[in-house]
Amino acid sequence: MGVVGEKLSADFIISTGDNFYNDGLSGDNDTAFFKASFTDIYTADSLQKPWYIVLGNHDYTGDALAQQSAAIREVDSRWTSVNKSFIVEAEIVDFFLVDTSPFVLKYWNESKFDWRNVAPRDTYIANLLKDLEDALTGSKATWKIVVGHHPISSGCEHGNTTELREHLLPVLKTHGVDMYLNGHDHCLQRISSIDSPVEFVTSGGGSKAWAGKFKPTSDKMEFLYDGQGFLSMHLTAAEANFVFYDVAGTVLHTWGLTKSAAAASIVS
Repeated sequence: MGVVGEKLSADFIISTGDNFYNDGLSGDNDTAFFKASFTDIYTADSLQKPWYIVLGNHDYTGDALAQQSAAIREVDSRWTSVNKSFIVEAEIVDFFLVDTSPFVLKYWNESKFDWRNVAPRDTYIANLLKDLEDALTGSKATWKIVVGHHPISSGCEHGNTTELREHLLPVLKTHGVDMYLNGHDHCLQRISSIDSPVEFVTSGGGSKAWAGKFKPTSDKMEFLYDGQGFLSMHLTAAEANFVFYDVAGTVLHTWGLTKSAAAASIVS
């Protein structure tokens, strides 16, 4: 990952959640675990850039507020988790980072989840979706990419997230989002929507991969790798190029999107 980051002169890195296994951080004083799991792992010069973070369900079973704390940021200034949902504006592209764990109903029946500043669920989700719609409407970026932890469409172990298909997906379709990027499933996959231009991309190959468990999705599977790896993006005003790599940096799959005045097209 560091070698690829150097070749691409990476501007920043995005984490798709489940940042600390198995139960997040225990608090904003859990600095030894934070360093061992982040600072001491991503040591390459090319990765000394801002890291923009969403939370996963495993982060919510610890202290879910700790990862946004100033105390953690002081340990490593790369760590950028300013809120549970926020926007990264990068001129030609806007990344809309969305907190997806509260959408998943089954988590609310488990006492170990830290719902401080979230409950009641319905109000939190309604406000989140309203803020997202307002931000997407106001965005002037050429590319719009929404990032969450849970998949909307997936052929790997966890499969589709019903609550996101019901509540989040209509917002993406209405507002011309180009891509939804997620983690949660420990695989790499690219899926095309069967009824919209949205691409569903899973980059969850950071650990615990090779599960060998798959589920059907009604969308079109373009690529699936049941192993560890990562994704790179290179975007210009005219085109976006994406590459999946395995842990050794070997290219597994490439594709591109192009922008015209009319619409985006796909180049594989």
